[in-house]
Amino acid sequence: MTPPQAGWADHPAARALASRHRVRMWEPIPWVLALAFYFVFPKYLGFGTELLVTILFALSLDLVLGYAGIVTLGQAAFFGAGAYTVGMLAKHGIWKEPITGLILAAVVAAAVGLGSGLVLLRTHGLTLLMLTLCTMALLEEAANLAHDYTGGFDGLDSLPIAPLFGAFEFNPLYPKTQYLYVLTVLFVCFLFVRTLVYSPFGQSLTGIRENMLRMHAVGAPVRRRLVLCYALSAAIAGVAGGIWAQANAYVNLGTLGLDRAATVLIILVLGGYSRLYGAFIGAVAYMVLSHFLSKIYPTAWQLGLGLLLVVIALFARNGILGIAEAAVRRLGTRQATL
Repeated sequence: MTPPQAGWADHPAARALASRHRVRMWEPIPWVLALAFYFVFPKYLGFGTELLVTILFALSLDLVLGYAGIVTLGQAAFFGAGAYTVGMLAKHGIWKEPITGLILAAVVAAAVGLGSGLVLLRTHGLTLLMLTLCTMALLEEAANLAHDYTGGFDGLDSLPIAPLFGAFEFNPLYPKTQYLYVLTVLFVCFLFVRTLVYSPFGQSLTGIRENMLRMHAVGAPVRRRLVLCYALSAAIAGVAGGIWAQANAYVNLGTLGLDRAATVLIILVLGGYSRLYGAFIGAVAYMVLSHFLSKIYPTAWQLGLGLLLVVIALFARNGILGIAEAAVRRLGTRQATL
């Protein structure tokens, strides 16, 4: 008699899951390019650091929107929660060590995500979208009113972040430490998200996104899993916010603003959601185009990005990465027929 474990291992669903989890040949390329950027473009490490933080933030949104199907405009609430956690602890002399400060940022953001998720995820659709936006606006106004702790409208600047491992200084003018630090944190978070989405828990999130009623019918704890996913996504966004505050040595109300929430959503649409590397492609496309278009057309650079977004939304709903995947499939089909 075949043992249960062996029977499951031979099941087509198990083989499909294992094949998706397997590292593909091209996957190391983005990481090699990111590491090469450190040596090839030392004058642009500030831009590179901002790009890596943006990728991490977009990755957090991809988890909750792309894989769980939770439509939200309030992801900046968790980014700001993490940023203000690091900022207030450092500015008021409570805690300046960067790594543990980042962990605290993740914990605070996850707590905010868990608390709000328990309430907000009772709704869905447009109601949920507006409630996430209201949550972000409430946190922004709370940060503005708590002037003695948050700096209010002016924010907190010149944050005294301790050297990394007691040896590597955080210098906003020469962000060599920041770049490698952010790249390492991004890699760790990416491995976590990658493992999560290819796990049975991640597959259940995909099932909820595709057909929530069916998942209810088979007895899956739908709401509990959505709330957990929401909290995990909030924790990653909090890490992105915390590391942004550490890298720039300041934090302001912009970390909680609608602009940041809308920007990361645009990035995910450009790159392709429910695709882990869509956050990478979208962030690179958005930030590089923004950088060059703002130099060419300082007063109308957003028009070019808007037109690109319209084209992507109309003709390539899976984003830039979806276009690339379709091209590779067509090329493989042609070669197979030759």
